[in-house]
Amino acid sequence: MKTVLVITASIFGENGQSSQLVNRTLQQLRETQGDFRTIHRDLAANPVPHLDASRFGAFLASQENRDGDQQRIVDYSDSLINEIVEADVIVMGVPMYNFGIPSALKAYFDHIARAGITFRYTENGPVGLLEDRPVYVLAARGGIYAGTPNDSQTPYIRSFLGFIGLKDVHFIYAEGLNLGDDQKERALDRADRDIETLTA
Repeated sequence: MKTVLVITASIFGENGQSSQLVNRTLQQLRETQGDFRTIHRDLAANPVPHLDASRFGAFLASQENRDGDQQRIVDYSDSLINEIVEADVIVMGVPMYNFGIPSALKAYFDHIARAGITFRYTENGPVGLLEDRPVYVLAARGGIYAGTPNDSQTPYIRSFLGFIGLKDVHFIYAEGLNLGDDQKERALDRADRDIETLTA
């Protein structure tokens, strides 16, 4: 049975538009690909600690030199990375807050970017060490940003995931959700169609 890692970050939980888009994607995947096991990482309900000097120091410390606190930090990071390794597909709900990704998602990224574990540097530049797999990014936004200079999310997420080896990334947008009921309905209908197309 396949495993799908579900990552959500909406401060509104299941009521958030990005979370609802995630649920539609999971439903569509079940219809087209059969049943699967899910691992759900809700970054709003259970936030990953923000990176600080002590946590970064734990990642840099060699195994034989780590103290107990450092080992617990590394074990936690390892558990997040193992969820990705176990997954055949990743479905990620990403609301836009103040032109960027949620800070909880940035903290998560900071804990899965580990030199020698998820990436390494070579004389030809960085190389991602995770095996590639499909990643569906459900981006919910109050305004319209895709394809404009104000869309900081798409290039950042694509660059970061590619940095650790995840290059098969598909974005599905629901934009203009705060621009009136008609625009919201059109945006969600288009997102539904894009979900059906990409997960077929």
